[in-house]
Amino acid sequence: MAQQLKSINLLAPAFKGLNTDDAALAQDPSFAEVADNAVIDRRGRLAARRGLEVVTTTKTELGSDVISAIHEFRDSSGNEVTFSVGNNKILSGETTLTDATPGSYTISADNWKMVNFNDHIYFFQRGQEPLAYSNTLGAVTKLSSVAGAAGVASTMYGNEVLAAYGRLWTADITNNTTTVYWSDLLQGHVWTGGSSGSLDVTNVWPNGYDEIVALAAHNDFLIIFGRSNILVYGGAEDPSTMTLSDAITGVGCADRDTVQSTGSDLIYLSYTGLASLGRTIQEKSMPTNNLSKNITKDIVALIADESTGYSSVYHPARQFYLLSFKGNQVTYCFDTRGALEDGAYRATRWPAYGNKCFHSSDRETGRLLIGGSHGIGTYSSYQDDGSSYRFKYTSPELSFGDTAVLKFLKKIKPTVIGGNAQPVTLRWAYDFGSNYDSFAIVTSASAPSEYNVAQFNIDEFSSGDLVIRESVNTNGSGTTLAIGIEADIDGTELSIQEINVLALTGRVL
Repeated sequence: MAQQLKSINLLAPAFKGLNTDDAALAQDPSFAEVADNAVIDRRGRLAARRGLEVVTTTKTELGSDVISAIHEFRDSSGNEVTFSVGNNKILSGETTLTDATPGSYTISADNWKMVNFNDHIYFFQRGQEPLAYSNTLGAVTKLSSVAGAAGVASTMYGNEVLAAYGRLWTADITNNTTTVYWSDLLQGHVWTGGSSGSLDVTNVWPNGYDEIVALAAHNDFLIIFGRSNILVYGGAEDPSTMTLSDAITGVGCADRDTVQSTGSDLIYLSYTGLASLGRTIQEKSMPTNNLSKNITKDIVALIADESTGYSSVYHPARQFYLLSFKGNQVTYCFDTRGALEDGAYRATRWPAYGNKCFHSSDRETGRLLIGGSHGIGTYSSYQDDGSSYRFKYTSPELSFGDTAVLKFLKKIKPTVIGGNAQPVTLRWAYDFGSNYDSFAIVTSASAPSEYNVAQFNIDEFSSGDLVIRESVNTNGSGTTLAIGIEADIDGTELSIQEINVLALTGRVL
């Protein structure tokens, strides 16, 4: 009598994202061992990320350098300018990058932070006099040269700047990493007199000495991030009377450029992984379950090895948070639409992603701008500057419920959505092996829909999604099995709906 095939259905493979922390055999099959150049789409499928479509055509002023930061300025009259920094210059424009650096002003680094405030954009960087631009000024201008400027001195040349509660705030100043300064009300160029002032938190840190890394505004509080502590001040609308509302010890922020507001929460990188301010305040200490819980070992190792810096962005249109380790040229994408049962966000990885900065547009278009050696580009299409990129998925080790029984793999039936005559490689290996067998399949070629021409639901009308359900005969045996799918993304979207695995079971080993 023929033995019945046993099956395991991987519905929406990698629905829970990457998990590289847990033992491979102990993992839920809904996790992934590898999820490269991928996102979790709105239907919960592992899908190829979008690519980089370069906008810049003339980048002479950038030279061989890279864009390190981007920010869009838009005032109440609808005037818009995109600013970026690179090659020790302030640059304006997107298609053509134009040098907007003030005359007789020397820039020594490209670690600027830019914020919009009261119809101006302000540029802050440690050790450099802040800059300002408005449609009225007509050019990027030294802050001390703005009409009515006061108190513009090296004592307020901060590396961090925040626009909140009707004023600018700055901190992380050369030889002073424990004082927060704020401008006069609605006067980003006035730093003495009026309601301007400062706060020294040297003796406030709950765990001894610390230094300010970042500032944020959240739920009517001023948040002061140290490297090992977080201070929460209430009443920041009137900073002269604001008071310490909370102090969290044992957790801090690794870098200014990792802090992002999602509207309802603040996300930031701590030295133990990606963290949520709301959860940190609730637990009053280092969270036991951080947002990167399933890939914490990878994140901590990258922090220890990162020497160039970080960039991040929260993109509400796609509801993800991107965290880039610039020196390691890897970006992690965290799906913020909801946490898993363990409190973590679903994560995927974008390796060899050399782009250095991001900016989520405030305009109705919801663009995601990307900066790098190419100049400025957008997150769109399915190519990286005209070239393909590799999409990869590998499952955890699958045991069919019993690691002691030998399995003889017979068939793999993947369901792949999208593509247009797209070659897709199906891979499998046994018992944690690195030598994969493979089989190439090709997705269907697209054909124009014939709604209102052919017979609806009978002929060629479809929603536009191309589906391939290929049955691949396989070989080999082992006690555990890993399945992989790879494809070069070159102009068309691709996602994995399901993988059905059929095998015979043999003797107990």
